[in-house]
Amino acid sequence: MPALKMPRLGKQSTPSQPALPPNPEMEDEEDGHGARMGLFEHLNELRMRLFRAAVALVIGTTIGLGLAGPGLEYLRMPYCQIVAVNDAIAAGQTDVDPNTVEINMERCRFQTLGPTGGVVAYFRVALTIGGIISVPLITYQLLMFIFPGLTRKEKRIVLMSLPAVTLLFLVGTAFSWFILMPPALGFLEGFQQNLFRSEWTADLYLSFVTSLIFWMGVAFETPLVFFVLGLLGLVSAMPLIRNWRVAIVGAAVAAAFITPTVDPVNMALVMGPLLALYLMSIGLVFIARRIARIDDSSAV
Repeated sequence: MPALKMPRLGKQSTPSQPALPPNPEMEDEEDGHGARMGLFEHLNELRMRLFRAAVALVIGTTIGLGLAGPGLEYLRMPYCQIVAVNDAIAAGQTDVDPNTVEINMERCRFQTLGPTGGVVAYFRVALTIGGIISVPLITYQLLMFIFPGLTRKEKRIVLMSLPAVTLLFLVGTAFSWFILMPPALGFLEGFQQNLFRSEWTADLYLSFVTSLIFWMGVAFETPLVFFVLGLLGLVSAMPLIRNWRVAIVGAAVAAAFITPTVDPVNMALVMGPLLALYLMSIGLVFIARRIARIDDSSAV
């Protein structure tokens, strides 16, 4: 019996589906998170950024060497007022006003207790000026280290915050000089005047002044940092509110670090603004999450 030949079935071709256009939102969210770096690559990147930050500090300090002379003249004015007030009281005057007392610049030269005291004081002021000048560049280098892991939206937010970081730092230095410095020095100068005469050395006086100015400038950047973290969804207001005890302890430790004194008055003068900045940070985080439309119900 002859074999029956079955007709050959051709392969049915499935219609090719058109390629979906790339979703710009997905690209925006995934950009930066796809890059992967090994441990040694991260360490090399960190070394490069720290080196550039150090170079920025060296350049700023070099500029500060030329400005340290006028800076010393400006920083010693409160000291000169204290010397003038002491001289007026010793001469028998009463109700001496520090703002109107006559200042003898020859009488308020800084005292040094060693051959290198003047050099150390001069370079301390130059280093402080260099740190203030290089703050924007140092901040930029630190941000560039974390940039590869950010999305485009996050990068825009961080870059837009750079001018505000510099502005808040300058506001903090001005606040410490014009608001905190007069009562702090007034308390130290007026403490037990019947037992102590205020004749401060250049090293100790400038160490106190420059430390307070610089670190209060850094502290004033805290609200903006929390605001940016809130926009990125990395922090919420409720954990900050619940950890208020930790904030008080942290403010006390920071105040003890900023003011190299053991008296509670100066610590309280610094702790007050630090806690006020923390409260401001909580409010800014709350506003930032509303701007970014982040649901707070999922926050821990």
